[in-house]
Amino acid sequence: MNVLVVYDSYFGNTEKIAQAIGSAFGDDVPVKRPDQINVEELSELDFLIVGAPTRAFRPSDAIKAFLKDIPSNSLKGVKVAAFDTRIDPKDIGNPVLKFMANTFGYAAKPIANSLVKKGGILVGEPMGFVVLDSEGPLRDGETERAQDWAKSLNS
Repeated sequence: MNVLVVYDSYFGNTEKIAQAIGSAFGDDVPVKRPDQINVEELSELDFLIVGAPTRAFRPSDAIKAFLKDIPSNSLKGVKVAAFDTRIDPKDIGNPVLKFMANTFGYAAKPIANSLVKKGGILVGEPMGFVVLDSEGPLRDGETERAQDWAKSLNS
């Protein structure tokens, strides 16, 4: 199976999750940043997984640009999945910020929606992985949870 994991990361947390997801599919699965990808080659994939840190309730600018650059219908027949890293609303001490996070959401769902609009077949619910602060670290067990999620997508 021809699988690709594309991610953006500011502090290394999303990269760790992306690497864990890639490893669940095998040692030879490429895990790349958007600037390392030729979007014209995406139609050759069997499976595309895209992830980003949540920034202002949306994906990072690099992932938004990557998704925008994917030609229409070029993911036709490609299985797709999306993930993000985020702070758990239960850990947010600010009630206004907690309200906004619960209202506006996180990066994974808009990523998934974009992949589907480009023709991809969504094979799992968009997933969020928890960082304990804006710069991390990841909550204990999140890389293992990422591997389990990835394995569930491939079953």
